[in-house]
Amino acid sequence: MDGRRGSPYLCDIRKPIKIEAYMETVKLRNGVEMPQLGYGVYQVSPSECERCVRDAISVGYRMIDTAQAYFNEQNVGNAIRSCGVPRNELFIVTKVWISNAGYERAKASIDESLRKLQTDYIDLLLIHQPFSDYYGTWRAMEEAYKAGKLRAIGVSNFYPDRFIDLAEFSEIPPMVNQVETHVFNQQIEAQQIMQQYGTHIMAWGPFAEGCNNFFSNETLIAVGAKYNKSAAQTALRYLLQRCVIVIPKSVRKERMEQNIDVFDFTLSDEDMQRIRQLDLGHSLFFSHYDPQTVKWLCGYGKSK
Repeated sequence: MDGRRGSPYLCDIRKPIKIEAYMETVKLRNGVEMPQLGYGVYQVSPSECERCVRDAISVGYRMIDTAQAYFNEQNVGNAIRSCGVPRNELFIVTKVWISNAGYERAKASIDESLRKLQTDYIDLLLIHQPFSDYYGTWRAMEEAYKAGKLRAIGVSNFYPDRFIDLAEFSEIPPMVNQVETHVFNQQIEAQQIMQQYGTHIMAWGPFAEGCNNFFSNETLIAVGAKYNKSAAQTALRYLLQRCVIVIPKSVRKERMEQNIDVFDFTLSDEDMQRIRQLDLGHSLFFSHYDPQTVKWLCGYGKSK
């Protein structure tokens, strides 16, 4: 950060700057270029996933975000193999689930993900949840990274306390942390902490899964109207200008096209500040500090 605590306008974590033009990629700590906007396949059924990923790639997406727990890695692999775009032009993200936590299980699961994705390497591998033996998982990921199986490694759903713990006591700190991030839960303070470790924030649920009347929010609609953009496009643009990596999801090709059409305008400082005021500062879904949520996740992890 450059001292302007809480500013939502900072982007390049190596040298914070105010964004002046669209930004298609971010550079991770190891120099790997990562698309700033991708296509997420959470809750996309295996029967639809292959078609959806091909559609997304056909309209310009080059990053695809999946996970072992989504049960569609194989379908993503089928799509990237048959899409006609060279593998080195795609950026594939997946995640190690709780049931595969620990060094040995994580190591085996990495090879299984590579098999399902039908690729020799994964561009970014994340620990999906901060539970069970995630230190063992991280050691397996560091090893796979050094072996060239992974181009970058990171975490998901790590709140600042667990994130700092792992970052401080690992040889390779996380390069990305994927957390719930949208206009109602903007993760301003968490992003500042990540920046201290050279870690990029990545948003899951950038549309808040439609909660809190997201798509009919008066502020987003009013700001968007100034740029001839929808509430959804305006919300994505806000996150992009804060250097948040986003992975919007839709199974409809026309919505995929709309979601990627966010690089031809820049929100003013005034409009950025208006949207900043929408922040509620908490999750709309669950808390990893809630014992019942943790018990549910751990139980789900054991069953998979």
